[in-house]
Amino acid sequence: MMTLIKAKEPFRFYTRLHLTELTGLKASTLGQLSSLIKKVPGSCIYHHTHRFLQQHQYLSPEPPNDFAYWVTEALSEDELGEKLASIDTIQYSSIRSLRDKIADTIDEYLEHNRVAELKFSRLGEEFYFIKSKSFLLPTNYLVYDLREFVDVLKKVTLDSIYFHIFEARLRLEKGKNDFSNWIETSLGDTALANALSKLDPYTFTLEDLRKAVIRIIERRLSE
Repeated sequence: MMTLIKAKEPFRFYTRLHLTELTGLKASTLGQLSSLIKKVPGSCIYHHTHRFLQQHQYLSPEPPNDFAYWVTEALSEDELGEKLASIDTIQYSSIRSLRDKIADTIDEYLEHNRVAELKFSRLGEEFYFIKSKSFLLPTNYLVYDLREFVDVLKKVTLDSIYFHIFEARLRLEKGKNDFSNWIETSLGDTALANALSKLDPYTFTLEDLRKAVIRIIERRLSE
């Protein structure tokens, strides 16, 4: 059994509430879609690439992002839809870089498929941009070592798991999820931090993601 190390700084678990808002912006062509993707707030890009994770927590892997779905269903551009669906979100550490990749994928497709730019979606099937607002709430859970951490991890809400894994890394541009950051900086366990960072959270349901993180930490505790 490993010797428990007291953290330099305790870990506070947070949870989140989110609110979706219409922006009033819509696209009916690929050109319009690309142009707006480059201009809308980052909260729009986040919403349309993570909506399924937030709303359908039991699905794994998650359905494609909204852009891929609309391109395929509204414009029948299956090839581009596949390209957008195959963008590996885990490779991007900021909304800006993810936004650029999506826009570049559409622009590159249009360069080689000029006729695609002439396609319009049917009335009522335009792409409506929505943004997502998050409200962070501190929980009562404050932990000082790895055993306390994993015990609390078993009972916090999925909203808390979601915030610390997804929003902290991408939306807040921390580079790593909150769990890995804390384990590395406050506990000094780089190997465990890296093991958690290597998990691809987009291939799990939120509940299965919780189990995977717990399993990795408990394996470390038993060493």
